[in-house]
Amino acid sequence: MSQYVSRLTGTLAAAATPRLRLPGSAPRKPRRIAMLSVHTSPLHQPGTGDAGGMNVYIVELAKRLAAINIEVEIFTRATTGGLPARVELAPGVLVRHVDAGPYEGLAKEELPAQLCAFTHGVMQAWAGQRPGYYDLVHSHYWLSGHVGWLAAQRWGVPLVHAMHTMAKVKNASLAEGDTPEPAARVIGETQIVRAADRLIANTAEEADELVRFYEADPGNVAVVHPGVNLDRFRPSPKDTGTLRPGGAPSGRAAARARLGLPQDAFIPLFAGRIQPLKAPDVLLRAVAVLLAEDPSLRTKLVVPVVGGPSGSGMAKPEKLQKLAARLGIADVVRFRPPVGQDRLADWFRAASVLVMPSYSESFGLVAIEAQATGTPVVAAAVGGLPVAVRDGRTGFLVEGHDPAAYARVLRRFVDRPALVDSMGEAAARHAQAFGWDTAASATADVYTAAMYEHRRHVRSHHG
Repeated sequence: MSQYVSRLTGTLAAAATPRLRLPGSAPRKPRRIAMLSVHTSPLHQPGTGDAGGMNVYIVELAKRLAAINIEVEIFTRATTGGLPARVELAPGVLVRHVDAGPYEGLAKEELPAQLCAFTHGVMQAWAGQRPGYYDLVHSHYWLSGHVGWLAAQRWGVPLVHAMHTMAKVKNASLAEGDTPEPAARVIGETQIVRAADRLIANTAEEADELVRFYEADPGNVAVVHPGVNLDRFRPSPKDTGTLRPGGAPSGRAAARARLGLPQDAFIPLFAGRIQPLKAPDVLLRAVAVLLAEDPSLRTKLVVPVVGGPSGSGMAKPEKLQKLAARLGIADVVRFRPPVGQDRLADWFRAASVLVMPSYSESFGLVAIEAQATGTPVVAAAVGGLPVAVRDGRTGFLVEGHDPAAYARVLRRFVDRPALVDSMGEAAARHAQAFGWDTAASATADVYTAAMYEHRRHVRSHHG
């Protein structure tokens, strides 16, 4: 039986899965789940501080689960005073703010000390409800996993956990000068892997890492690719990067006009949190190599860096600007603060290519978002990026982090401008397979299987 369930929740969940069929009593999907996101609020702006792809993941997944009649209540730490205790994010999606520690100035590394207070807040919210109010707990990131572990046990419901990133994986591929993840996190993650009824991995590689690094039971790991909001991230009509006959601007040209970017420029874009892990410095160094080899490119090159300092990058927020000056490319680099999702989609449309030289990515949601707008991606061949980017068709994967290797790939786009459009069209088609509806449906199947197994386990212990 367990092999049957693991097969369903594992391999099949990676694609648009057939509905779950389990022998015995008809399994039911949950009516309401408690989703935990301790360290980053779904209401925060992605691209700065600790807010990033996980925020987008939680918001989009919750909305799509609500659309298939699974209510979601998201518990997150209050980071400013005076926040309402409850905020309706969308119909069927409620955000609950929990007071745990000082509102501001608390680094992610200091949050483990606040988990007891956070758990207390979660328990208080639950105590006011009737028995069986939540059918399941879905925790995101290891800090939430510890709260979820206790809550699920107390409520007698299954725990589904998503790591998003893992300490052992990050420490195995640290950027130069980056800070290793602490031993306490490694221990905490190991405990959660043992405690969770199901683990959701973004890719097959992440599933293998859970088994290899943390000795997860392969039967408890389900692969569900994150989605992309295809309504928001989509190509503009006739996105050719040139003026249409009659003078009307094309999609790329119109996006560039809105953002104040030159129409004929080659624009390699970095979008994300500015920290060593994401390696925006590799793009800057690659641009310096390009300009050293061909100084004539200086007049037709614009390099936007859209995002804010995060993680270990917070210690030196001006580091990247100083690097641009030291490399002698400050005139072509444009630093921009994090932007909302609609504006971000415009940045993707305006770019010639998105560059993601990360040292570690569990999936690389930004890569799919950019491709969905019709923009090819140049990315490091790490983590989930080989799933997100089809090498040689929707962009290029680069082994290692040598700026010269990135410069060589960027040069291919400079020399063959038509490559931007042909790869961009293939990228937009590729991204269509990553809709959030598919991800939510597969996640609901994981929930259903976890509940079925949990009830069966409880019955066998009480029988």
